[in-house]
Amino acid sequence: MSSNITFDELYDKAKKLYKNQDELDIISKAYDFAAMKHKGKKRLSGDDYITHPLEVANILVDLNSDYITIVCALLHETVNHTDTDIKEIYDAFGDEVGDIVKSISKINRLELRDNQDSSAAYLRKILVGLSEDVRVLFIKLADRLHNMRTLDFLPPEDQKAKANETETVLIPIAHRLGINSIKSELEDWCLKYTKPDVYNDIVTRLEASREELNELLNDMKNSISEILTENGIEFKIKGRVKSIHSLYNKMSNGKRWGDIYDILALRVFVNTEQECYLAIGLIHSKYRPMPGRFKDYVANPKENMYQSLHTTVFGEGGHLFEIQVRTYEMDEIAEKGIASHWSYKEKGSVKIQSMMEKKLELFRNAIETSNEMKSDKDFVSNLNSEFLSDLIYCYTPKGDVLELPKGATPIDFAYRIHSGVGDRTVGAFVNNQIVPLDYELEDGDIVKINTSKEPNPKKAWLHFVKTSQAKSKIKSYFSKRDKANYIKLGKEMLDKEIRKRHLAFNEVLSDENVEKILKDTKLENWDDVLLAIGSLRFTAGYVIELIYGDKRDVMDVYLDRVSNYVTHLAKENKGDIIVAGASGLLVHIAKCCKPVKGDDIVGYITKGEGVIVHKKDCPNIQTAERIIDVAWNMDSDISYDTNLVIRVLDKKNRLLDIVTKASFRDVYLDGISTETDGLETVYKVIVKTKNLESLNNFINDIKSFPFVTEVTRRGD
Repeated sequence: MSSNITFDELYDKAKKLYKNQDELDIISKAYDFAAMKHKGKKRLSGDDYITHPLEVANILVDLNSDYITIVCALLHETVNHTDTDIKEIYDAFGDEVGDIVKSISKINRLELRDNQDSSAAYLRKILVGLSEDVRVLFIKLADRLHNMRTLDFLPPEDQKAKANETETVLIPIAHRLGINSIKSELEDWCLKYTKPDVYNDIVTRLEASREELNELLNDMKNSISEILTENGIEFKIKGRVKSIHSLYNKMSNGKRWGDIYDILALRVFVNTEQECYLAIGLIHSKYRPMPGRFKDYVANPKENMYQSLHTTVFGEGGHLFEIQVRTYEMDEIAEKGIASHWSYKEKGSVKIQSMMEKKLELFRNAIETSNEMKSDKDFVSNLNSEFLSDLIYCYTPKGDVLELPKGATPIDFAYRIHSGVGDRTVGAFVNNQIVPLDYELEDGDIVKINTSKEPNPKKAWLHFVKTSQAKSKIKSYFSKRDKANYIKLGKEMLDKEIRKRHLAFNEVLSDENVEKILKDTKLENWDDVLLAIGSLRFTAGYVIELIYGDKRDVMDVYLDRVSNYVTHLAKENKGDIIVAGASGLLVHIAKCCKPVKGDDIVGYITKGEGVIVHKKDCPNIQTAERIIDVAWNMDSDISYDTNLVIRVLDKKNRLLDIVTKASFRDVYLDGISTETDGLETVYKVIVKTKNLESLNNFINDIKSFPFVTEVTRRGD
């Protein structure tokens, strides 16, 4: 068994952080509740299960998180790992705690093995959860950190899967939120389990030279201490050997061990910003700085509020030392990120809140953009390019800093300022030089954007912009513009048809007739009618016939188009469903039975909604008229949603078993909900699949589990 923190120790630490006794009482109440619920349960390590939420809470206390985060950390496993209903959490601790615990419980249900599809799906769920309350992410990161610390108790293949997931999903989020202490430790753990030979080699090399390295660090610390003391600067100084993952990165970039000279690092803490510059100047006066390695993040903070002065000098014995100088407050933000400044009551909270909203907006834009992508592979690729790539920091002419992924362009820069600036961009200067709009920006560039009076973005920009934010805003502009153009075109087409029939405009478009048209077409407003005409969903003639013609509705028009071809399928149809004798019709999949490719299907012509495709045995169309032949287009590569109900005679959480089976078949789980009825657990699963064969294979896999009693398909 490992040595874990006790609640008394956690409470003593909490008392120093939270001065309000009511807050401390709620923390105690949360611990008592969790301890009662987890009583008798053990982890794989042999420890009592309650040690895990205690350790997660301890990590978050060390980050100076608010007391609500600590309460939720203590409770975060009660819903998934005990008989606790989420309503109990709401009733006992209120809506704020309930919402956070509910979100983290949802995220923790699906711990997917790391392949591209599942990784993308998992990342999407995490980011959507982030949009609700970022404290969910704080807890998730702390939860994963403690699990990585105790990963030795899992089988090797599970260790690697967990490390891969951490590396591709959670480390980038810790980086974006500026929580360096968690990010750095997670990186080392991931390297240990994904590349154990490399990790052990670096550890062995460090151990072999540790005595020499520590001696060099102490000599340099003593020398710098003398300089600062002589000049009356109060300070603290820490020496360290760079992290194992940092050394691995250097070796991965082609450096041999003997060529890594800046393996030693010192961090100097002072009281004021002015003393940062004074200290760095004094260090440079004695030790020659390495050209190009001085970075001033004090005057020009990173977007995540990171501030520090960085330099690399030729120090004692001719060795290179990386030195960072910062104030104590700067260090807390650098190591703990915004997790330590969540409370909006703290100084600077407006700036922190604004910065968080900006980050959440970036995540939301990434999710919105992903919804338009054809596959999860594209989604993962897009997020890798933006969130896993190296970051650069560029400046406006006024000195404001903007964080961008490497490879970003002036268009990305403009949209990062504001969508209005991006839409009106016509040119750019970088470091006072004119550059093309697809120019790749570099770290430290000063960018000036030239704008026009009116918005005029180009679709060609989509080929080279890097950020999902820019892509989303460009697509949004053209979507709105195209809609306006279709409405304008629809009005022109309708006006032309009215004139052609020699009808009076005020009579055709009377309030009574407009209301009838909206009712018959099932559209919400007149702009939607014009949009339908302009986009050729309806003809202008058909709309007028609804008033003056033979009173035929949408179903009659569709039947006319297909009546002569009931047995002939239009093989030239390019959609996913082939409608007998027609093309270009609106086609929808029925929600009541949710057919997938391979099911026997028929079409049902509806009023205003086109053809609805049902399974042939769907009870809802057994007595229906206006049935039409339809068939699957086997050349189409579209995936379909359907629902499964999986009944399990077991109280254990079987989600991981279900998800694992999905990863071996050509199916994607788009959502899972769980219900418990006595001894039986019911999993309601939304499955996305390309054909019936893949779905049946997945169903048979699930049925092979001894604890599964029944698997059925259902509609909404």
